[in-house]
Amino acid sequence: MKQYGLIGLPLEHSFSKKYFTKKFAKENTNVQYELYELENILQFKELIKNENLCGLNVTIPYKELIIPYLDEVDEVAAKIGAVNVIKFIRENETLKLKGFNSDAVGFENSIKPFLKSPHKKALILGTGGASKAIEFILGKLGIEVKFVSRSVSENKLIYSDLDGDILSEYLLVVNATPLGTFPNVNTCPDIPYEFLTERHLLFDVVYNPAETLFMKKGKERGATVLNGEEMLIGQAEEAWRIWNS
Repeated sequence: MKQYGLIGLPLEHSFSKKYFTKKFAKENTNVQYELYELENILQFKELIKNENLCGLNVTIPYKELIIPYLDEVDEVAAKIGAVNVIKFIRENETLKLKGFNSDAVGFENSIKPFLKSPHKKALILGTGGASKAIEFILGKLGIEVKFVSRSVSENKLIYSDLDGDILSEYLLVVNATPLGTFPNVNTCPDIPYEFLTERHLLFDVVYNPAETLFMKKGKERGATVLNGEEMLIGQAEEAWRIWNS
């Protein structure tokens, strides 16, 4: 039986297993989707010895760490610097692993319908693997990006830098951190929400709960808010397309 799966840590609240299991049942496909919690990226070498594996999704904290273990990375994923899809290519009893990034496709398709002319500059909260795909797509769409991080580094803002002047200039705010994810639903990025307006668009990559505290605080100020569910569905469908192409 063909097997696909997800590597990362932790995976107890994974969207992917539920989504693909339901998809495979609906399509009467004799395929399994499993969760592979890796305590260390070094365990990946053992995992790929499974000859039934045909593809993997990659999530936190391995989207960047996985790259040295791959034989090839496609052009978009290489530009982004993060991989969340691995295709297993088996030919002549040899295995080749190729990395892709479907987060970019999922994010672009989910946010484009909501972008308006004032959304010329964006703040990306967090600097992990998902943030790289988001930066790539916003750049492609002609939107200027500034990262916000907890630690001081060149060309990045820290949360205490954010004020009314900055938020009046950056009308798109993307939460690319896991803050607010179930069960920690009472957490959210530490931004000055009082400066948000109806001109702002807030995008949260978190999908569980459907409305995060980040989104609630934005909605209270009149901002348009989106969660990460459509992005997640989009990236999952793109992963399936990659595995079957």
